[in-house]
Amino acid sequence: MVKKQRGRKGQMADIKKTADGVDNDSPYRALEADAAQMKIEEAQGELEPGEAMTECEMEVEADMLLQAALEEKLKAEARLEAALEEKRAAEAKLQAALDEKREAEARLEGAAVIRPEAAASEPEHGAPERKMAGQERELHEPEPEIDKLEPVWENSAANGSDSGETYREERAGRGRSRARRSRKKNAGQGIEMPEGVHDSQNNHEKTAFPAGQTEAAAALQEGRGNKNQKGKKAAIIAACVLAAVIVAGGGAYAAMAQKYKKVFFPNTIINGMNASGRTVAEVKEMIAGGIENYVLTIEEREGGQEQLTGEDIKLKAKFDGTLEQIVTTQNPYAWLSYQLNPAEYTIGTMIEYDEEAFTDAVKGLKCMDTALMKEPVNAGISDYVPGQGYHIVPETAGTYVSEDVLRSSITDAVMNLKDTLSLEEAGAYKQPEITQDDAALKERLDTMNRYVSTTVTYKFGDKSEVLNGDRTHEWLVTDESGGVSIDTARAAGYVEELAAAYNTSNKAKNFKTSYGQTIQVKGGTYGWKINQKEETAELIAILKSGQSQEREPVYSQKAASHGENDYGDTYVEINLTAQHLFFYKNGSLVVESDFVSGNLSKGWGTPAGTYPLTYKQRNAVLKGEGYRTPVDYWMPFNGGIGMHDATWRSSFGGTIYKTGGSHGCINLPHSVAKKIYENIQAGMPVICYNLAGTEKGTSATPPPAQVPAEVPTQAPAEVPTQAPAEVPTQAPAEIPTQAPAVPETQAPAPPETTAPAGPGSDTGHGGGASGPGSEIR
Repeated sequence: MVKKQRGRKGQMADIKKTADGVDNDSPYRALEADAAQMKIEEAQGELEPGEAMTECEMEVEADMLLQAALEEKLKAEARLEAALEEKRAAEAKLQAALDEKREAEARLEGAAVIRPEAAASEPEHGAPERKMAGQERELHEPEPEIDKLEPVWENSAANGSDSGETYREERAGRGRSRARRSRKKNAGQGIEMPEGVHDSQNNHEKTAFPAGQTEAAAALQEGRGNKNQKGKKAAIIAACVLAAVIVAGGGAYAAMAQKYKKVFFPNTIINGMNASGRTVAEVKEMIAGGIENYVLTIEEREGGQEQLTGEDIKLKAKFDGTLEQIVTTQNPYAWLSYQLNPAEYTIGTMIEYDEEAFTDAVKGLKCMDTALMKEPVNAGISDYVPGQGYHIVPETAGTYVSEDVLRSSITDAVMNLKDTLSLEEAGAYKQPEITQDDAALKERLDTMNRYVSTTVTYKFGDKSEVLNGDRTHEWLVTDESGGVSIDTARAAGYVEELAAAYNTSNKAKNFKTSYGQTIQVKGGTYGWKINQKEETAELIAILKSGQSQEREPVYSQKAASHGENDYGDTYVEINLTAQHLFFYKNGSLVVESDFVSGNLSKGWGTPAGTYPLTYKQRNAVLKGEGYRTPVDYWMPFNGGIGMHDATWRSSFGGTIYKTGGSHGCINLPHSVAKKIYENIQAGMPVICYNLAGTEKGTSATPPPAQVPAEVPTQAPAEVPTQAPAEVPTQAPAEIPTQAPAVPETQAPAPPETTAPAGPGSDTGHGGGASGPGSEIR
C-alpha cells in the first residue's frame, strides 16, 4: 500500500514536471497547463486520507487555481480582442488594396492597347531595346503603384522575343509559391480559375495571368487570403483559450463550493468576529478563547479609562446550534457573491453573563459616580465687550453619563467581545441642548450686536450727547422664546436725563436789562422742552433699525437759541417796577413805552417770569364778570394775561398799578400796542421782572410811542418755525443805579373770565397756550 501511494506521488511529481515544462511560447500553453493541473488533482484524489494534502493546502491550491484561471481568462479576452482588432485592420487594408487594384486595372486596360504595337517593333536581342520599350511605356502610361511590379504580357512569346521569355521566367519563379497559395484559397472557397491561368504546381507550367491582370493584382489577392487565414487562426486560438479558462474556472469554482459546505462563507462576521473560511468548531474555539480572558476597556471623556472584565460579570459561552444552522443553510455555489456582500450575524445566545453581577459592575464604574459628573452647559451669548459687542460662548460637553445608554453600549460590546468601548462614540454622554451652531442663537447674537453697534448723537447747539453700546447694552432684555428687545423704561430714563440737562422751560434765566444790570429772572414757561414720550419711541425705532445717526430730539416747545440765553435777541422786556417796556427785534429797539400792570392792592399783580407769546389777535373782546370790553390788539403770553391797547386810560406808568392797575394785563397806549403787534410773532419771549430803584413818576398824559427807528407796519409772518438767531442785545444807556433785586410777587390768578377762543395762531418755537383771557382795566 505504501508503494502504491509512493507511486502515485511519483506520478504526481512527473505530472508537475510536465506542467512546469510546458512551452511558454506555445499558443496552447494555458490549455496544456490546465490539463496538467487537472491530472494533478486527479492523482491527488487517489491518495489515501493519511497521505492526502491538508485542508489548508487544498484551500491554498484551490485559491491559486482560481486566481490563475481568472488571470488566464482576462489574458484570453485581451488576446481575443487584439485578434479581432487585427482582423478589422487587415480587412481595412484589404479593402484599400482592392481599391488600388481596380485603379491599376483601369490603367492597364489603356496600356494594353498601346503595348502590342510597341512589342512588334522591338528587336529580338538586347537589353537596350527592352529598356527603350520600357521607357516608351513609361512615357505613355504611368507605372502601376501596386508593389511597383511591371506586367508580363501574354503575347511576348508569340513575338519571338528571348528577352521577354527570360523576363517571364524570372518573374514566374518568384511568384509561383504565392500563386499556388492563392489557387488553393480560391479552390477552397469554390472559385473557378479564369481561362488562361494554369496550376503551376501540377503541370509545372510557367505562371501566366489573365488578360489585363498583372502580378501585382495577383499578389493583392494572395495577401487577402493570408490575412483571412491569420484572422481565423487568431479567433480559433482565442476561442480555445476561453473554453479552457471556462473549464478550469468551473472546476476551481466547484472545488471551492465543496469547501464551503463545511466552513463559513467569505466576509462572514459573527458577533464582531471574522468567521470567514472557518469551521463551526474553530469559531466556537475563538469565542471561548475570547471569553476566558475577556477585558473591555471603556474610554471616557477628559482622557479617562476604566476596565470591565469577563470575570466581573461572570461571562461564559453558551452555544445552541445557531452556528451550525448558519453553515448548513449556506448555498455552497453562492460563495462568490459573498466576496462583495458581507454577511453579519449577531447571536445573543452564544454568550451570557450574570445580570446582577453586570448591574453591580456597571454601577461601580467611576463614570457613573454622580458626584464626579459635570452637567453639559449650553452655548450662549457673552457679556458685552466695549467696542466689540457680543460673541457666542461655545457649549461645554460635560461628563454626565446616561445610565441606560451606558448599559446598552456595554452589553453590545460584551456580546460582540469588543476590546474597547468609546462612550463618546456610543453617545452615552448627555449633550447640550444648544450648540454654537444653533440658528436661533446666531439670530439673537446678530440682533444684540445690531442694537449695541448703533450710535445716536444728539445735538444741542454747540453741545452733543453720544449714545452707543456702552450704554444701550444695559437696555437689552431677552424673553422666554429668546427674542431680544429694548427695555422701554430704560430708554425713557435716558431721554429724561436729556430733558433734565437741556430743557430750559420753567428755569431761571440770567438777563441783562436795558438798565444795565444783569439779573436772574425766575419762573415762566419759555424755553426748550423735549417731548419725552415721542422721543423715547423715536430712539427705540432707531436702535432697532441699526442706522447710526445725528439728530435733535423731538421738542414740545422750542426757544430762540441753545446758548446761555435761550431767549435770543428778539424779545419784549417788561420792567414791572419801573412800569416801562422795551421791544427788541434782532437786537434793535423797535419801541419802548410806559404801561400799567396788575393792581397790587387787590392782589392782581402781574407775575414775573419769561413766557412765550401764545398768539396775537386783532379786534378781540375782553370780557369778565360784569363787563365786556373790545380791544384792537390782543397779545396774550401767560394764560389770560397779555398785552393790549387801553384807550380808556389817559395816563400810564408811575405808581398807577399799585391801586389802579389792571387785572394783571399790560395796558399799553394804542400806538405802542399797534407797533408791537406788527412786529411780534407767537413764541417770541416776553420777559417780566422787578428791578428795585427804577421807579419813576406817572405820565400825566399818554406819551407818544418811543420809536427810535421806522419799522414796517406790515408784521412778518405770523408763526416762524425757528426763532431768530441769537444776537447781542443792544440795550439803551444803562442806569448807573444798582438797586438790589426785589422779591418777585407771584400774583394769584385774576378773576377774569375766559374770553372766547382766539384765532388759534401758531405757537411758533414750541410755544402753545390756551385761548385769551379777559382784561378791562
